[in-house]
Amino acid sequence: MELFEKTDDWEKKLAPILKKYKGRKHPLDYKNIYQLMIMVILSAQDSDANINSIAPALFESFPNMKSLASSSVEELIPHISKVRNYSTKANWIIEIAQTIKDDKKIPLTMETLTDLKGIGRKSANVIMREAGVPPEGIIADLHVIRVAPRIGLIQESKDGNKVEKQLMQVLPKSIWGEIGMAFSFLGREICRPKPKCEECPLNDICMYYKLHHQN
Repeated sequence: MELFEKTDDWEKKLAPILKKYKGRKHPLDYKNIYQLMIMVILSAQDSDANINSIAPALFESFPNMKSLASSSVEELIPHISKVRNYSTKANWIIEIAQTIKDDKKIPLTMETLTDLKGIGRKSANVIMREAGVPPEGIIADLHVIRVAPRIGLIQESKDGNKVEKQLMQVLPKSIWGEIGMAFSFLGREICRPKPKCEECPLNDICMYYKLHHQN
């Protein structure tokens, strides 16, 4: 499959989804950046819906970074025991809380976020996007990993970091902050494993659509 060249045309070609999903809040139902950070860590290899279901009770017990920092793994685990890999995640979260100590000190750059246990580039990109800081990358979650190659934008890969790197090479920086979540929402709603191509606002530029739906 040929790749499109890096061009500002992509901003125009992808405008329908950039407009449709612009500024839409992430599906994790967080109230502030502290909550988002903890929920993003918990959501790795788990569903947003599951994390949303445990969040109210979790944050009632641990309303801020300070309360987590003075807690322990043993105290945290009962609140997150329904989460996948909860024991490992509990260790990461307590270590982060004891490092940061205060909500106001939550870092918001790629380097400082990815220095923390349990936060990779994808998680850092999500936190930075929701915090409204300038993007240093593109969110590449499992939906983006499915959607971007289908469109014909990049080569297929199961590796989120490789997908992100390819996207950064072909897309103008002006859309980095929003395009990852736009692809993600498209993947959740329309470009599902069994895609609803007829409903897709990008079917006029999509390689998958051309291959499967046009004579």
